[in-house]
Amino acid sequence: MSLDTLRTSKMRSALTVLGVVIGITSIVGMTSLIRGFDNSLRDSISQLGPSTIMVQKWGAISFASGKSFLEVARRPNLSREDARAIERECPSVALVDVWVGAYGNAQSRIYYGHDKTKQVAILGATENWAAVNFAKLEMGRLFIPAEVEHRRQVVVLGNSPWQSLFPNIDPIGKTVRIGANEFTVIGVLGKRPSPGGFSTGADDFAVIPFTAHEKFYGKVLKGSAKISASSFNPAVFRTAMIAVVPREGMRADAMREVEALMRIRHKLNLEQPNDFDLATQDAVLKVWNQISSATFLALVVISSIALMVGGIGVMAIMMISVTERTREIGVRKALGARRREILWQFLIEAAFLTSAGGVLGIIFGSSIGLIVHWLSGFPVSLPWWSFAIGIGFSASVGIFFGLFPAIKASRLDPIEALRYE
Repeated sequence: MSLDTLRTSKMRSALTVLGVVIGITSIVGMTSLIRGFDNSLRDSISQLGPSTIMVQKWGAISFASGKSFLEVARRPNLSREDARAIERECPSVALVDVWVGAYGNAQSRIYYGHDKTKQVAILGATENWAAVNFAKLEMGRLFIPAEVEHRRQVVVLGNSPWQSLFPNIDPIGKTVRIGANEFTVIGVLGKRPSPGGFSTGADDFAVIPFTAHEKFYGKVLKGSAKISASSFNPAVFRTAMIAVVPREGMRADAMREVEALMRIRHKLNLEQPNDFDLATQDAVLKVWNQISSATFLALVVISSIALMVGGIGVMAIMMISVTERTREIGVRKALGARRREILWQFLIEAAFLTSAGGVLGIIFGSSIGLIVHWLSGFPVSLPWWSFAIGIGFSASVGIFFGLFPAIKASRLDPIEALRYE
């Protein structure tokens, strides 16, 4: 009977469920895009390593806690001396690496013959860089302690400059020019995950020994940098980032030791908060989870408005349908139909109508996600539960908004209903 009603009133049924279709389309479509971006971002964060601790002057954790840019900019810089102290005085720490230029403050083009790259970040690091960063070495090797100690001009290329300068030849042993200085290529790195599949510059970098980095790009600033809005100097951000790998099963101990040591070195008393960030994979994921949860909640609220509009339309059409079929209800009651059978007839009809809109919304939402993926390469994810939520929401709208018309129909007096013209 519900299917016959849809068949006989195609246009009215289509307009009735339009709000439901729009709501479910937005839920399924946006969920597919948000989930796809979420998965790719988690892949990028996993490059940090599950137990790696990043000691930073400032990062996403500071801004997520509500601190202003100038507030974190006034923090003291980190230095090689901080890294040496961690290495020396924290027994739970296995490896320590220093990254200079990690904030993108050292950039240059790389030249090979007549070819050149776009501006890429030039990072300085120790021989522990790959072990800390979990980077995939495609070819060659990383620098050794002697090369770091003696400021050797060797370079490991990221995937982007490698493909740009050496698309068809072996780059190992070739001499490239970074700015005005010559470096020997000793290794190249594989492609790194990029959030959303966008060109975010995740592979636009090259790694050189941090001692060579200091030689050509200047030493890391030390001490506390006093910054105001009127005296902002970008050079203040030529600061180190320290990567710490704890011993097996000792991450919590390493976190406590590093935090205590850095507070002592920065002369902080018990009441003062940390003037540095300790970022781990878990902490970064926690910040992202807060952002993604808020985004998903906003999506549900906005979609719910469309579903409510669609539900009101369903209620209005069902009220009209009850009025149009008053004699039919009277005949059914005269033949022995009970109130609950009349109630279920109209309730199922409303749920069937909105569920059909939910199915259309799922088809349109999935199509939008796949089209965006096909046109831009943006990752999508279509989990089964998003389809279940779509069907569940649409059926619930039909039951909720169809309940009043169904109750009204079930309470009609059969004598009055039979008289209705």
